[in-house]
Amino acid sequence: MRVFLFLFSITIVFLSIAFKDKITTHLTTFATLLNLTNTTPFEGLPFLPLRLINRTPKANMTVPRAIRKAFLAVEQSEGAGARVRRSIGTPQLRNFSPFLMLDHFNIKPGAGFPDHPHRGQETITYLLEGAVDHEDFAGNAGTIHAGDLQFMTAGRGIVHAEMPNQNANANIGLQLWVDLPEKLKMCEPRYRDLNAKEIPHVDIDEGKVHIKVISGQSHGIDSVKDLAYTPVWILDIEIQPGGKITQELPENWNAFAYTLGGSTTFGVGADKTIVGQYHNVVFEQKGDEVTAEVEESAKENGHFVIATTLIFKSLEVGSRSLKIA
Repeated sequence: MRVFLFLFSITIVFLSIAFKDKITTHLTTFATLLNLTNTTPFEGLPFLPLRLINRTPKANMTVPRAIRKAFLAVEQSEGAGARVRRSIGTPQLRNFSPFLMLDHFNIKPGAGFPDHPHRGQETITYLLEGAVDHEDFAGNAGTIHAGDLQFMTAGRGIVHAEMPNQNANANIGLQLWVDLPEKLKMCEPRYRDLNAKEIPHVDIDEGKVHIKVISGQSHGIDSVKDLAYTPVWILDIEIQPGGKITQELPENWNAFAYTLGGSTTFGVGADKTIVGQYHNVVFEQKGDEVTAEVEESAKENGHFVIATTLIFKSLEVGSRSLKIA
């Protein structure tokens, strides 16, 4: 037996030396194939800092995030007759890594976004009203309905179209572009759909605050996992008059809130700022919580979306005509 193992080892060494170049070539090819298929390792949401997982009282352990700026998203024409309110990807907020663009869109029948390319990024579409049909050059097609989300990883490149469903009158929603880490920019394109009924939610402050946990976590509720390669939290929050929320966020991530309706007061103490509809509120990186409330005397609810994500080098993108990042 020992003689056999010795001869076998000698044979393996000899073959490795004799066919070194061929073995190296095949291993390199195999590694390349792994990087170019949908076996690309999924990063998903990162592990939370232990303090964020701990539900015990914090006793002054948190630091409120200050407001860097708040500005109105001005409406403009885009695509084929569509209207958008763009905030990220404008002179007001261009370098906000890895967020590339945020559009609050309104697509009427006959308008839309015909064939256009994406590459090296992810798009997150959150439909608030109506229904939008989606189709790409690979034959993938479907419809996003009110309350649904679509996470699209463009990766090495994709050409698709987004047009209003024939049975929908108002088609309103948000589309957020997020840069991909360098090692994932050439990954295989893919989609993940999140239906409205699948989104976990929680009510706090005696029912005055309703939170849809699209991605991330809020007040003990975790989102559905494995939605985006780039770690990103998205929370849809609606506050009734007299309601208040303090939301913890990962420290040193870029974060913003976009107001969909009503007036909401963000911040604490001297930093308190009342913000109306269609505004982007950008928070400083320092700190790990954001506070928002609606005055008791308010005539309508405050409605906004908070998004935050891990920071890495980003690209400047300011127009849908520059879809290739």
